[in-house]
Amino acid sequence: MCLFPVKKVKALIEHPLIKAVSLTGSTAAGKSIASNAGAVIKKVVLELGGSDPYIILEDADLEKAVEICVNSRMINGGQSCISAKRFIAVASVFEEFEERFTAQMQMQRMGPPLHEGVNLGPMARFDLRDQLHRQVTRSIKQGAKLLLGGAIPLGLGAFYPPTVLTDVRHGMLAYQEELFGPVAALIKVADQQEAIRCANDTIFGLGAAVFTRDVKKGEHIATQELQSGCCFVNDSVKSDPRLPFGGIKQSGYGRELAETGIREFVNIKTVYIK
Repeated sequence: MCLFPVKKVKALIEHPLIKAVSLTGSTAAGKSIASNAGAVIKKVVLELGGSDPYIILEDADLEKAVEICVNSRMINGGQSCISAKRFIAVASVFEEFEERFTAQMQMQRMGPPLHEGVNLGPMARFDLRDQLHRQVTRSIKQGAKLLLGGAIPLGLGAFYPPTVLTDVRHGMLAYQEELFGPVAALIKVADQQEAIRCANDTIFGLGAAVFTRDVKKGEHIATQELQSGCCFVNDSVKSDPRLPFGGIKQSGYGRELAETGIREFVNIKTVYIK
């Protein structure tokens, strides 16, 4: 489904009054836009898809971590590029995290957005809902275990229930692809080192988070070890107009917001006077 014809987008980019391009969208859309802009040598900022990993270490405050993880996964019905998608917990706390997380996901109420108490409305389009369901069913066939949800409800609207998959491993769709909807992938790892390897084992690099009571350790992991444009410690990934925002890898390039974002669309001029 295309809301704006591709030919018109191309013509708009090529127009001489357009000096630069910024896109927030899918990786596929970003590749198309970058190709069109590159053909006419115009600067591009791309904020694309993500498969944000949230690492839960053995010394994490599980109560707070679970609350933040569930809230991040459910932002805009899970339809956010920076919502948490892969939850990587070390073995020593995995079972408790899994139990708490699933219980809170089960408490999410799905229904018409204007109804009292509802915090999960329908997805944006039926094709997006159906694609998400295919990812869930394929992941289950590949060996993932369904703990919650995973079935298209009857009735009107592109609804999809809060869904939790566990035993998710490398090679499964829930591990490799972006789950753009209210579906969480739980991943069990042996230790901190494996958690970091797993977090970085993705074509995306938009956001990431780590939960630990040792703030210095969390800062080191966020600054030195996680391969993402935005890394948070003991909080969910979010944008703030005061901070540069953007990704790496197939999550895009360039930055939005803050002084860095302004400079993306400013040409630097050198003037030499003797």
